[in-house]
Amino acid sequence: MEENLYSRAMVLGDLVGYQPGAVVSRTILDKKTGTVTLFSFAAGQGLSEHTAPFDALVYILDGEAEITISGEARLVKSGEMIIMPANKPHALRGIKEFKMLLIMIRGEE
Repeated sequence: MEENLYSRAMVLGDLVGYQPGAVVSRTILDKKTGTVTLFSFAAGQGLSEHTAPFDALVYILDGEAEITISGEARLVKSGEMIIMPANKPHALRGIKEFKMLLIMIRGEE
C-alpha cells in the first residue's frame, strides 16, 4: 500500500533513491487533471525520445541531465527547470546521476 503523503512536510529528494544502472520512479499525485512524478536516474540512464500530448515541466532536484527537445540538447542542472512542449519529441539522459520532478498537466490552453 502506498504511503500517505498528504498533509506532511517532507524533503522531496528523499522520497526516491538511486539504484545502480536503473531509473526509479514514484508517483506523488495522479489525478485526471495531471500527474506529479519523482524520478531518479543512474549515470548514463535516461528516457528515449518520445512525445506527450501535454506540456510537461521538469525540475532537476539533484545532479544534471541532458534534455533534448526537437533535436536540440540542453544541459539542465540541479535547481533548474525546463518545460517540454506538448507534441514535441523529447528525450532525457543522465550526464551523472540525477533526480527530477516531472509535472504533467492534462489540459488545453
